[in-house]
Amino acid sequence: MGETKTDVKPEAAVEELEAVTIRFAGDSGDGIQLTGMQFTTATALAGNDLSTLPDYPAEIRAPAGTLPGVSGYQIHFSSREVLTPGDAPDVLVAMNPASLKANLKDLKKGGILLVNTDSFTPQNLTKVQYAKNPLEDGSLSEFRLIPVELSRLTGNALSGLALTKVQVERCKNFFALGMMFWLYDRPMESTLKWIGEKFKKTPLLVEANTKALHAGNAYAETAEIFGSHYKVRKAPIVPGVYRNITGNQAAALGMVAASQVSGLPLFYGTYPITPASDILHELSKHKNFGVRTFQAEDEIAAVGAAIGASFGGALGVTGTSGPGVALKSEAIGLAVMTELPLVIVDVQRGGPSTGLPTKTEQADLLQCLYGRNGECPIPIVAAATPAECFTMAYEAFRIAIKYMTPVFLLTDGYLANGSEPWLVPEVSKLPRFESRALPPKEQFKPYSREEGTLARPWAVPGISGYEHRIGGLEKQDVTGNVSYDPDNHERMVRLRHAKVNKIAQDIPPTEIIGAKSGKVLVIGWGSTFGAITAAVRQLRQHDEPVGAIHLRYLNPLPPDLGDIMGRFEQVLVPEMNMGQLLKVLRAKYLVPAVGLNKIKGQPFKIAEVANGIVSLLKNGRN
Repeated sequence: MGETKTDVKPEAAVEELEAVTIRFAGDSGDGIQLTGMQFTTATALAGNDLSTLPDYPAEIRAPAGTLPGVSGYQIHFSSREVLTPGDAPDVLVAMNPASLKANLKDLKKGGILLVNTDSFTPQNLTKVQYAKNPLEDGSLSEFRLIPVELSRLTGNALSGLALTKVQVERCKNFFALGMMFWLYDRPMESTLKWIGEKFKKTPLLVEANTKALHAGNAYAETAEIFGSHYKVRKAPIVPGVYRNITGNQAAALGMVAASQVSGLPLFYGTYPITPASDILHELSKHKNFGVRTFQAEDEIAAVGAAIGASFGGALGVTGTSGPGVALKSEAIGLAVMTELPLVIVDVQRGGPSTGLPTKTEQADLLQCLYGRNGECPIPIVAAATPAECFTMAYEAFRIAIKYMTPVFLLTDGYLANGSEPWLVPEVSKLPRFESRALPPKEQFKPYSREEGTLARPWAVPGISGYEHRIGGLEKQDVTGNVSYDPDNHERMVRLRHAKVNKIAQDIPPTEIIGAKSGKVLVIGWGSTFGAITAAVRQLRQHDEPVGAIHLRYLNPLPPDLGDIMGRFEQVLVPEMNMGQLLKVLRAKYLVPAVGLNKIKGQPFKIAEVANGIVSLLKNGRN
């Protein structure tokens, strides 16, 4: 458990730990995601750095007690910087046999295993093909088993309240949460406040959940089932205002910030799709900032409305996942042809087709690069952490307006649903949006271009003297008239490509983590950041000649990328796909890069990346 110091108190021993990883698991109806989020909020308020990994089934309500219905929530918190939700949990809270069977393989040997013994009935054991009760056959001897009659104890705590059996059963997650709060010295005030607000229309449920939380906390303290509890000191953090934030929330707030700083209204057109829907939910709360949200009848209508908003002078944005990008592709081509500032957020998930709706993947890169008819270039940026979804959403709008082009923002299910503490930025320190005045009426041409950016004027409807037409047919250079001239078409194709390439002048120098030159360079993008960074730091502690860079700009690529790759003997590219960035790097730079690929719907573990690097190092030494 990483014990470093022991202080003895009259009530119980308090052991100080540097870091802990906990996984809550149970049926999707057991309130697992809620339990995890409340523990996360309390941990953030306790001052620890943290990272989370929600993991829930695609089915709205899979059969109770079955493996497809298992929901999980993992949190890694520490007194130091946290980069990932943890490779393996120190603690597993299993509400039923299905959650035990699905998650036991990940629990560290010697880890705490808290199980709800009331759910280990013959019927539930049979559902997941347990021939014997694992709590009784000795198969869990490698772990620190804590059997708790959660259902019975919750019922005792709530006796006397006019609750149904189902209502009582639904409170057991708060009993378990109260136990975890005591075990890791977490404050309960934020959860008690949440209970009061959530159930304020039903005072009986406020009382029931409050009692269950307190009862679990008291039981953990008095029953002597743990013997001691643990303390994780506050993490050293940069002074400022912090809040716990998910990637989808951060992306939404980045859009609102872009609207406020640019002075342009925000329009979000979307069709609900997992795991992007929470962006709509968050933006719909901010009507006071002039945000307009539109839930369309389908993906095509959503992007069409967003393009219309951009034509009308607003910040047009549409959000979706991979299947939605496929449906939006023709309209995105229209945005490229009309050269309007549009942001497309792709929160990637497992595919193809409907695929794994609730699992993470980063396999849409080639789709976003090339998934349209004709020569149709689009800039692509990608966030590396949940909090960075704010930064890159803001950056996507800045690029879109400055260069008058649609822009893709790539996140994924892990970033979208995962959370971490976010330092709320000062508005004065956000990059400015460059205002571009229209030329005099007599000089206005809809496809004349600004020299530094090749951007065309953004003349919105309703301004006298700036009338022009747009559409999907090829435009004549400068005038914007429809043109079928072959020489003009080639010129316009090259101009649109050149405009995207000019964005490279805005890309900051690439930061190298670890060695600046050496044997192995690890190149990542998106949510592989935490695992790659932690793995490289571990190996650097042993003086291994390895470094890493993480790409936030995927089209165009950073101008210094080729030089950096040239300083290393080998290049490793970890991706949650079959090697999409790998193909791009090999094609553009002709480097014999090697892929490290994982397509399991789960993010990389630190050990997986470290093992991949070590394997390359060994091959290089042979």
